[in-house]
Amino acid sequence: MLRYLTAGESHGKSLMAILEGMPAGLKISKAFIDRELARRQRGYGRGGRMKIEKDSVRILSGTRKQETIGSPLAVIIDNRDSSIDRLPTIFSPRPGHADLAGALKYDRSDIRDILERSSARETAVRVAVGAICKLLLAELGIDIAGHVATLGKVEAHTGELDFSDIKKAARASTLGCADRFSEGLMRKEIDRARKEGDTLGGSCEIIIVGHPPGLGSHVQWDRKIDARLAMALMSIQAVKAVEIGSGISSAAMRGSQVHDPIAYGRGRFLRSTNNAGGIEGGMTNGKPIIARVYMKPISTLRRPLDSVNIKTKKKTKASVERSDVCAVPSCAVIAENISAYVMAALCLEKFGSDSLRELKANYASYLKMLKTR
Repeated sequence: MLRYLTAGESHGKSLMAILEGMPAGLKISKAFIDRELARRQRGYGRGGRMKIEKDSVRILSGTRKQETIGSPLAVIIDNRDSSIDRLPTIFSPRPGHADLAGALKYDRSDIRDILERSSARETAVRVAVGAICKLLLAELGIDIAGHVATLGKVEAHTGELDFSDIKKAARASTLGCADRFSEGLMRKEIDRARKEGDTLGGSCEIIIVGHPPGLGSHVQWDRKIDARLAMALMSIQAVKAVEIGSGISSAAMRGSQVHDPIAYGRGRFLRSTNNAGGIEGGMTNGKPIIARVYMKPISTLRRPLDSVNIKTKKKTKASVERSDVCAVPSCAVIAENISAYVMAALCLEKFGSDSLRELKANYASYLKMLKTR
């Protein structure tokens, strides 16, 4: 079973993770992981913290000669800004953040004790975990791309682009947007929000290709791939909704307009549409997986909202921390890598997890079997 835990605070010494269940024999590229970390830090609208940090991973265990050996991997990302013990106390919770609920739950009088762990800075080490999973998926021919679909009220138009076009265009964009015209409008939206001391949310789309039908299962609620993807993606800080395929719009349509007709040709089952987003009954059906992640505007505002001092109970303004105007491009990268973890876990559950050789042999056997159906 593939699983991981993270530890660390936003301004602590480091962020770290333990990843257990990765098969032996996988080549680990530190350069690839660092490139994924750099992608997470990019994006027009990011704040001052990204100018301080230059994330780079250190792998402390689980490998020998840059190859996994079957034992847990320990990964660490050091914080350049590790000033946690010198930072001021905070008593004014921010609406929309974990501040107040966390202070009440853990009986803390200083909100700093809550925001340091609940900060989206924690996602850096999750991207490192996901990048390792991407290396595993690449061995099976599975690829993932994320791109910004909406930012504020601006929508990207990518319906005519295929997977490779979207991936290439999004990687070349400072906003992770595959529509160059819409990217320009998004930048203006960010500039207006920054000038007004406000923040912006949006949505990003995750596309997964190259996987076979049959990942996940219908037999138990916690084995359904859409349930596991949704949980993983909803765990990203500031994400408030996850959609699979045409999930939201399909609720207002008839079944004849939504469900993807099945045909057979060229030795395999075919679909002319993909409204299901590649998932039916909790399992992949062979079409690309399409998931959309909706991120609310960041909670830290330059012109803060009303709040209450948790010590004096008097009306005040919410605290202001160093923060971004918009982090949707970063969310797309985080969502990519978190999705990679879910896909890797499902592949290991179905095809074996002790060694890469065993995994690939079982995978090839399954693909051969599918051709006889």
